[in-house]
Amino acid sequence: MIDTVIVQPGNDTGEPAVAGVSWPAIAAGAVVSCAITLVLLAFGTGLGLSVVSPWAGSGVSATNFKIGTGLYLVVIAMIASSLGGYIAGRLRSRWIGVHSDEVYFRDTAHGFIAWAFASVLGAVLLATPATSLLTGAASGATQAAVNAASQAGPMDGYVDMLFRADTPAAQNPSTAQDLRAEMVRLFTGSFRDGGDLKPADRQYVAKVVAARTGLSQADAEKRVNDVVTQAKSDIDAVRKAAMQLAFWLTASLLIGAFCASLAATEGGGLRDGTWGRKARR
Repeated sequence: MIDTVIVQPGNDTGEPAVAGVSWPAIAAGAVVSCAITLVLLAFGTGLGLSVVSPWAGSGVSATNFKIGTGLYLVVIAMIASSLGGYIAGRLRSRWIGVHSDEVYFRDTAHGFIAWAFASVLGAVLLATPATSLLTGAASGATQAAVNAASQAGPMDGYVDMLFRADTPAAQNPSTAQDLRAEMVRLFTGSFRDGGDLKPADRQYVAKVVAARTGLSQADAEKRVNDVVTQAKSDIDAVRKAAMQLAFWLTASLLIGAFCASLAATEGGGLRDGTWGRKARR
């Protein structure tokens, strides 16, 4: 059977009437990609919980866990993007009278667009819970300010280390609460700006620690230095973990785009019955 070219009335270029982009096929591929990603993420979460353990000497190490998580993200991107791209290429409309090179380009574009659509759709789905959390946090800001003294903050643990006394002495509860709130604000403000405690602030904190715990001034200064060093180390560890996760996500996205484009060309070739001939050539 010989395919004929459908020419629109008044069109002398010989371009077919079929559109160059099959949006239903792209949408179908993107939805399939998101669904497969969700399934693999759920499976990966269960797999990750099965290999970690709070007990010393049990489970995988933190380094191996981070590397395994990054590799699994790449595997998810490869599988989900390949299936989505294949669906987008296999379900698109057939282009009659279009050169084979143009068909190959359009198939590649269909896979890439399906990957982009799935990425945006996944970002929107992940952003929805985050938006709800931010809205709830904004509405409860007043209540949070009232109960700030009784709520645990990110720096409360370090302040507890500062005020840990071997022989606790009876103190006015309101005074102790005010001191803790002051120390939390001082530490939070210093580390939020990426800096350190100023010399005057460090000396003041050491005096407060000495008065609260009964330590000498030298021991109090040493404790302050130790806690500040530990806080910096923990913050730097979080920064490095976030940086590595960002790099793994970038790699998985790029690999996913390549896999989706390649799979779409295969799906389109099978749709037109030309994939075997291309492979032989």
